Amino acid sequence: MTHILPEDIERASMSIIARELEERGIVLPAEHAAVVRRVIHTTADFDFAENLCFTSDAVKSGIKALADGTTIITDTNMAKAGISKPALAKLGGQVCCFMADEDVARTAKEQDTTRAVAAMEKATEQFPNAVFAIGNAPTALLRIAELIEEGIRPALVIGVPVGFVNVVESKKAALAICQAKGIPTILAMGRKGGSGVAAAICNALLYQATEIVCW
Repeated sequence: MTHILPEDIERASMSIIARELEERGIVLPAEHAAVVRRVIHTTADFDFAENLCFTSDAVKSGIKALADGTTIITDTNMAKAGISKPALAKLGGQVCCFMADEDVARTAKEQDTTRAVAAMEKATEQFPNAVFAIGNAPTALLRIAELIEEGIRPALVIGVPVGFVNVVESKKAALAICQAKGIPTILAMGRKGGSGVAAAICNALLYQATEIVCW
């Protein structure tokens, strides 16, 4: 059967994902299913059915925050580009990424740190209660965790940086701190993740917040 229209392709893809999850004996918690399936749809990687970690009520908290128009902060313009602008518009929300800002580059150089760290510091000054979607830089996730210890309270932390250096460690540290401080968190434990995964998680929450059907 040939699928041409985007909605037909997506519907068929989600049906395949549901079938393969069943064949693998994987039963997703109802609250997490839309997020996990959206990530698998984006990556074609069923490992995310097992390595996505959710703190209590993380999905519910994320949906409520986005429904209220809470700003999303990303650590890459790629993740920013992948987040649904129609869904954001319906909710009165926005997505911001400060990584390419000149003042961020200047601050990073002056403080001998990374742009990711400087970008998160700028973001938390302007939007301390944002949804933070970190898909690339473990230093960004670690800085958010440190700032949580210092008192900020994000609506949700999405921590899915990808790679080999400090990635696993940053996720473990963020999970421990967010659990201790009661911050809703969705993490991709291990090395896998990426900007596409961060955007997919945001979109799964946005679609639910706008009552768009997620298969």
